Amino acid sequence: MKADGNMTSEAPLYRNHVLLLSQNFTIKDNQHELQLHAHKYDFDFRFFCEVRDFVAAVEADTGNGLYVIDLDALHNMQSDMEDRRKTLMLGELLQRLPASHSYVYLQSARQGSRFLLQQRLVDSNCLAYAEKPIPNDVLVDKLFNLFIQKKRGDLVRLMVLGEVAGLDENALLRRRLELVRHLDPQTLHLRVKDVQPEMVLITEAEFERNEAIVRILKKNIEADPVREIVLLQQRLDAGPHPDLVRRALAGGFDAIMQATEPALLAGQLINRADKIRVNKDLIGKDRATGLLNKVGLQKKAQELVRQAAREDRSLTLGVVDIDKFKTINDTWGHHFGDIVIKRLSLALAQHVEEGDLLSRFGGEEFVVVFWDTTLEEGRRRLDAMRRSFCDVAFEVAPGEVRHFSFSGGLAAYPEYKSENELFLRADAMLYVAKQNGRNQVCTHPVAEAGAPG
Repeated sequence: MKADGNMTSEAPLYRNHVLLLSQNFTIKDNQHELQLHAHKYDFDFRFFCEVRDFVAAVEADTGNGLYVIDLDALHNMQSDMEDRRKTLMLGELLQRLPASHSYVYLQSARQGSRFLLQQRLVDSNCLAYAEKPIPNDVLVDKLFNLFIQKKRGDLVRLMVLGEVAGLDENALLRRRLELVRHLDPQTLHLRVKDVQPEMVLITEAEFERNEAIVRILKKNIEADPVREIVLLQQRLDAGPHPDLVRRALAGGFDAIMQATEPALLAGQLINRADKIRVNKDLIGKDRATGLLNKVGLQKKAQELVRQAAREDRSLTLGVVDIDKFKTINDTWGHHFGDIVIKRLSLALAQHVEEGDLLSRFGGEEFVVVFWDTTLEEGRRRLDAMRRSFCDVAFEVAPGEVRHFSFSGGLAAYPEYKSENELFLRADAMLYVAKQNGRNQVCTHPVAEAGAPG
């Protein structure tokens, strides 16, 4: 892989891409700045200044990208297949765009003030629109959010307390919303602690039976800040109950829903789940690699440890740190260091299996959790990751290739009982690996030698 980010291996360096139709963004320096911002968020730009080329690229794309159109560019683009140029009408552009995709439109403040233009855009496969001028870093951040929204995303769990009839559990599951029913209000807080649902739906009858339910959930210092607790009003024929709503909101409910027909209620729940999913990704994912960050890892690792206890399974947690990473940054620059981090994330991800977890824990440190794996099996798998990364060739200068390495430490459940105990033990073993020459994986203390780095 070259120092500028061009890879010689098969794995793509950036997970996503943006196709941008514009002429204002073809200035070389602006392209470079956009790319630098985008690379930090795990995507890159592909620039187009002709409609025909842009349309061909969209048609050939697999559907994983975002397609962005700068409307100001219409004034200087080809209006037909000939070489002559004149203003391209918006209607002609919209007819050319493949209808199977959605588009992001960049427009001026003057264009944005025209309601009919706005209406035409949002009715024409519009994923989003943005008003110019917009700083490059802001544009990239907003596009990153759109990538998250397009993802199918993780499963969202909805726990229901009380009788709610008519919900199609299979249909909800197809939209990545899992329904978990619970009948005993006095054990709800224990079930929530165990299952860790992102949403809790409590019927009006259960709330009136015991108004302390929500306070007990909310006051837990370990409560998930993303979790939404919703009151379901069911006695709609008796008219509104403002006193009930006031008590519910004062008690900690995040929202009030009405028990309309099941399909409408399901639609509301799915929309809320989609928003929660995006918020979870923004909070729990590392933007540069798309992996779990420290916050996201902690929650999922705790869930996995609880699952291991319930099912009498083993698991292994490994901590990985790039060897002499400060030297890499000091010698070839931080941008090159970012490329090394990204390439390590890809090398690790290629060995991750269903049920495992992978996190960029911070800086050049990564954490992997191997599900249903003994300590020795985990050591073999992490060592395979180490060898895979060592094989990656980085061209640091024309004709000059370097290879880098990482050190790793592991710990296993049930010898260590919690996510925190596992991490501390694995981190201690990482330190041992560093002391004893780096570029190795340690699971037990050995004779100390050398200095970590």
